Amino acid sequence: MFGSSDVALVTGGTGVTGRVLVRKLCATGCRVRVCARPSSDRSVLDGLPVEWFEGNVFDADVIEAAATDVDYIFHVAAAYRETRVSAADQMLVHVRSTQLLAEAARRNPRFKRFIHVSTVGVLGHIARPPADETTPYNPGDSYQESKAEGERWLLQFAADTGLPLVVVRPAAIYGPGDRRLLKAFRMARLRIVPLLGSSRGLYHLIHIEDLVDFLMLAAHHPRALGEVFICGNPSAITIKEMIETVAAHLGRKPRFVRIPAWPMFLAADICEVLCRPFGIEPPIHRRRIAFFTKDRSFDTTKMRRLTGFECRYTNANGIIETADWYQANGWL
Repeated sequence: MFGSSDVALVTGGTGVTGRVLVRKLCATGCRVRVCARPSSDRSVLDGLPVEWFEGNVFDADVIEAAATDVDYIFHVAAAYRETRVSAADQMLVHVRSTQLLAEAARRNPRFKRFIHVSTVGVLGHIARPPADETTPYNPGDSYQESKAEGERWLLQFAADTGLPLVVVRPAAIYGPGDRRLLKAFRMARLRIVPLLGSSRGLYHLIHIEDLVDFLMLAAHHPRALGEVFICGNPSAITIKEMIETVAAHLGRKPRFVRIPAWPMFLAADICEVLCRPFGIEPPIHRRRIAFFTKDRSFDTTKMRRLTGFECRYTNANGIIETADWYQANGWL
């Protein structure tokens, strides 16, 4: 797939997904460049033959230098929902950086493919799951809005200029190294687990390793060119099933109890209002409560139908592996 003559630029290379991608690219013999902020922890890539470009991904000079004479761009960088990250920051990372990278790629005569890592979040709340690649944009917060804006701009730019592009929208990314599902996993230790509201609590997962393997396949597969893919396991899982899987692995058998969701949403709203002026991360967020109350599932057949890709991790074995990693690190 990749060879020693290929040069790949990875943004967000020190993040959880980015570092797995960088390691796998280096293993192919590909020459890898990584854009990283001065505050990034570069030790996660110690020992790898990486060429570093220090600065923000929305800095035109940094991107011009990093993208010169590359064959592939993997745009993984993201500004996640944190108190210290503003909507303006998200627009810079998700829109301005995308524009700079695409324009630099277009000026490069040797450029082969731009792999843009978006998110299923651009579809927002899924009123009638499962959603697929034809579902209209429906972003619900500043993070999703900025990701949608960056994706929309890039698709139009590619249509106008012929930029070789693949857009990948990962479902919920998880696996060793990632802690976004840690709170849900910890619920498996409880004797009584509350289930909020009346929804099934469908959730769609993609293991980090599977996501990265698909990104690398998308960089070469002829039928991936010009396409948008939702990247996720063949089927969704419910929050209850997720917790039950972890609990069984830990030798626990919790009891599940349904409770109304509105008191938790109210508490989350109060926490956010009180914490925001002080720049404090609230102990609970409305979006975290929504995690347990909404059905989010997707039709992921397109990625398999066009490219033949098959996930190596099932929901069950991926969850168990992640639980073991949490335990080994003293978090579960």
